[in-house]
Amino acid sequence: MGSDSAPREMRSEAAAEASRERVRISRRPVDRDVISTVEKAVAGGNVMLAYQPIVPSGRPEFPAFFEGLIRLLDDSGRIIPAKDFITEVEHLDLGRRLDQLSLRDGLDVLAERPSLRLAINLSAKSIENDSWCDTLDRGLAVDPTVGERLILEITEGSAIERPDLVRVFMDTYRRRGVSFAIDDFGAGYTSMRYLKDFHFDILKIDGQFIGGIAQNGDNRALVAAMVSLGRHFDMVTIAEKVETRADAQALRRIGVDCLQGYYFGAPTIRPRWEPCERESRLA
Repeated sequence: MGSDSAPREMRSEAAAEASRERVRISRRPVDRDVISTVEKAVAGGNVMLAYQPIVPSGRPEFPAFFEGLIRLLDDSGRIIPAKDFITEVEHLDLGRRLDQLSLRDGLDVLAERPSLRLAINLSAKSIENDSWCDTLDRGLAVDPTVGERLILEITEGSAIERPDLVRVFMDTYRRRGVSFAIDDFGAGYTSMRYLKDFHFDILKIDGQFIGGIAQNGDNRALVAAMVSLGRHFDMVTIAEKVETRADAQALRRIGVDCLQGYYFGAPTIRPRWEPCERESRLA
């Protein structure tokens, strides 16, 4: 499927649903101050990625890869995390612009660092955006290894809003080496049929099940079930929001493949790539 025609065909398939969604969103109150702040940051080029390591549970000193998380600078120079604005803009064209800038910066870093593997977030709504798809195609054309080192994370809720669109997109770009992760798994109501049909490479377990898991037998049972599900579908499992040693040890015993959270490193705009690159040389 060509880079020009494919996004337009997929957009046509989702047009009716997109129209219904715009009606729903138009009825929801929005924070105009938040939107104004995001618009100013985008217009001023004050959008960047913060990078957080994702480590193997059995060898946490060497990051397996990093996740690039969108950040903004406000008028005072304060760094604003995505949780402070993403809900307000994800259904707007502004959200598509943020996804495009995030992807562009991530692809640039991958092109600069041939040993790096990087995950970037996107909404399924961006899949039908021509500018976002053009950015992806250009980045993949720069270096044939970029696709093999790029992971695109799609949230559970976003994926099931447009299952046919997401499935076609994943099939198309997996042939170019891109891997896919389902993000925040367990936060919503994913259909098992969709999970089977999508063939995600990575399953990221939502952080609500992770905090305090060392003392919470119910969450240990739920996470163990998710790990078993991931293994059945040949997916790497990642626990999000790991913040204590006890929780990390509990997750390791359960069999989670990789861990991500403040215990191993906070997102930073000035990452230390060396451990990841050293591991790549040793492999």
